[in-house]
Amino acid sequence: MRLSLVVWIIVSNFVIAGETWPQFRGPQGAGLSDSTGLPTKWSETENVVWKTAIHDRGWSSPVVWGKQVWMTTARKDGKEMFAVCVDRDTGKIVYDLKIFDIEKPAFCIEFNSYASCTPVIEEGRVYVHFGAYGTVCLDTATGKKLWERRDLKCDHWRGPGSSPILFEDLLIVNFDGYDLQYVVALDKKTGKTVWKKDRNIDYGHNDGDMKKAYGTPTVFIVKDKPQLISPSAGATIAYDPRTGDELWRVNHGGMNASAPPLYKDGQAFLSTSDGGLRYLAVRTDGHGDVTKTHIDWKYSKAVPSRPSPILVGDQIYMVTEQGILSCLEAKTGKLVWQERVGGKYIASPINADGKLYLFGQEGDTLVGEPGKKWNLLATNKLDDGCMATPAIAGNALFIRTRTHLYRVEQKENANR
Repeated sequence: MRLSLVVWIIVSNFVIAGETWPQFRGPQGAGLSDSTGLPTKWSETENVVWKTAIHDRGWSSPVVWGKQVWMTTARKDGKEMFAVCVDRDTGKIVYDLKIFDIEKPAFCIEFNSYASCTPVIEEGRVYVHFGAYGTVCLDTATGKKLWERRDLKCDHWRGPGSSPILFEDLLIVNFDGYDLQYVVALDKKTGKTVWKKDRNIDYGHNDGDMKKAYGTPTVFIVKDKPQLISPSAGATIAYDPRTGDELWRVNHGGMNASAPPLYKDGQAFLSTSDGGLRYLAVRTDGHGDVTKTHIDWKYSKAVPSRPSPILVGDQIYMVTEQGILSCLEAKTGKLVWQERVGGKYIASPINADGKLYLFGQEGDTLVGEPGKKWNLLATNKLDDGCMATPAIAGNALFIRTRTHLYRVEQKENANR
């Protein structure tokens, strides 16, 4: 095994240990943290360490590294786009950087925003991405722009949504638009293109609206080798992340794919969002088109289109936009239980300290214990709801509502 791969595995395993939340849904996009001592109950007057207004409109999730929390925002009309850094300890704004001026922004649906792509962060660098409007690398110590790319184009049709990830020296991101669909890997030090691969998917139609997707890829180690599993409309494709060479693909139909893939014991768990097979498990040891040979199971009842499923132990949990929470056996896809918990959801569940957190659009967060049944522990209310998936770092939840960023933590932990 290459030394760089060994180091990457060690780092990936380390960062889940609590103090960082580097990308959309945390380490490997899994929504998991091994932080302990997290709060179960909170409100506007209970267990809020600080609350900071974030100007304008953005559904990107916060990312956390060291003493900094970063996110993006944009004018509602899309003509100005920003990166915002908040001090983790105090909640004070450290940087409010205008990244782009956009003379004529393309259409963005009301349900989306011009700043829905979550940044990815590492020591000394944060990479902010606004889809086809551009990608920028910033020095986290100074806020200085180190490089930018504004030539990677596609027509998002309803606004951008795919978030970038880091692997070794690469920044990787999906562009699945109305007109163009491709994956690109940039040199994270310079921003130069290392490889770019067109999707080359047989969609079976020419409707660009059904070719678009909002997926974030993930790198998993399969038999000591990395696989970049990248969801799209119509199909999910696994690539060699270093070269972009295709390893395998599964044709599953669907459109608007947004959930990062999950992985356990040689199976990748994939969401097709709107239409298609809806949810499926695919063995990752195949080559070429594995549609007829490597699908282990399919599940289609009450599968969410926007909130990402989460794998906790041997069970997959998913909540629909309309508040139906389901638990599946990961190995078989068998339904363990299903319950209507109420509320409306677009943010994805996260799990830590034996608790599953469901963040609603209307300001309510359900906290419960996952397992063979759903055990609701608390319902917590903030003034506004979540369109962004929160972050976990240390003993705190960093919750971004439509208007504010909160640090939610047990007061006795915050004062240590």
